[in-house]
Amino acid sequence: MRKRILVVTQHFWPENFRINDLVEGFLDDGIEVDVLCGLPNYPKGEWFDGYDASGPFEEHYRTANVYRCKEIPRKGNTAVRIFLNYVSWPWNARWALSRLPGGYDAVFCFNTSPVLMCWPAVVYARRHHIPCVNYVLDIWPENLYSVLPVKSKLLRGMAQGVSDWLYRRCDKLIAMSEPLQKRLCERTGKPAADVAVIPQYCEDFYAIPRPDEALARQFGGRFNLVFTGTFTPAQSLDTVIRAVAKARAAGADSLHLLLVGDGMSRASLEALVQELDAGSYVTFYGSVPARDVPRFTTLADALLISLSDSPDLGLTVPAKLASYMAAGKPVVASMNGAGADAVRAAGCGMVSPACDVDALAENLAELCRLSPDCRAELGRCAKVYYLDNYRRSMLLRRLEAFLLADAVPRPDQPAGPVDPL
Repeated sequence: MRKRILVVTQHFWPENFRINDLVEGFLDDGIEVDVLCGLPNYPKGEWFDGYDASGPFEEHYRTANVYRCKEIPRKGNTAVRIFLNYVSWPWNARWALSRLPGGYDAVFCFNTSPVLMCWPAVVYARRHHIPCVNYVLDIWPENLYSVLPVKSKLLRGMAQGVSDWLYRRCDKLIAMSEPLQKRLCERTGKPAADVAVIPQYCEDFYAIPRPDEALARQFGGRFNLVFTGTFTPAQSLDTVIRAVAKARAAGADSLHLLLVGDGMSRASLEALVQELDAGSYVTFYGSVPARDVPRFTTLADALLISLSDSPDLGLTVPAKLASYMAAGKPVVASMNGAGADAVRAAGCGMVSPACDVDALAENLAELCRLSPDCRAELGRCAKVYYLDNYRRSMLLRRLEAFLLADAVPRPDQPAGPVDPL
């Protein structure tokens, strides 16, 4: 009998998240999939074309059934709107569980922020006595504090308690790195066998160069440092902008920062660029579909990845690092922890401590001085590390095996008590 899983995730197609490709991989491997998700409005908090508060609430993604739930959009990305978005979707998803047809062997939660996203997954799995596997991409409550400045000890204590409660009630967890695995084991009391280390892979198309003549005409003749992804405080892109300005002042006058993406920090970053009079060498390109990202990584002389100075963010390896390495370009990392260790292990670029403007500026200036052959060798090392550690086929098989290892035979799945939370 073919395996059948329920995927629970607030963000899904047409939003640009890796869960879209995971679902495709499950389908290609003969696994039947239903998806419980929200209405697309990330990252700007505006409804995507064809969607609004009235739906649609049922769709198809290839052969997967997609069940959408209401949520309050994060319009404006203010602290209040983000909080309302964080709590509204899990609440609505919890009460939408009765819409699901059932017959699942396991529940898989792709758990970006918020941690509350896994609550409906836990409830469904416990009700039907099937395994719940949570892929912890943003560890909470630590990740919350990188976005919302929560200072109250009472609120922090509540966030810690709820996060640990939910992680413990998942049957198994997936961590992106060994440091994160260790942290989750300490917090939940789970054995290491129940907390697998499976890095996020990147889709195969990131490894295929896509030269773009229009981009080359627009940005050619400069040293293009490219960042792709979401602009939030966690990325500390203000550090990057200041470091680029400092490196140029030190002689790297061809250095150009190309920011491809969007997010809650864009307005403040644009204000910083204006304050530094950096508009001639910092470009905000805007968001592009994931499959268009290789146009920009092919253009790049180097690729930039950064995180804020938080020991908890250092527990994870950002997904974009895999796609950067797949592109075969030098990587400039301004970060601590597991991601920085991966760049060092690959020997594919330069690493500076998180939020250290001076150290990042020095690395950028040095990279600009390297010969093309030296930069090409860094790119070659990146590609080798990607092939050894982040290939889609390898990591997808490991994830599927872990997800379905404890699957309960169907069709007998008697209903049971539901957790009160």
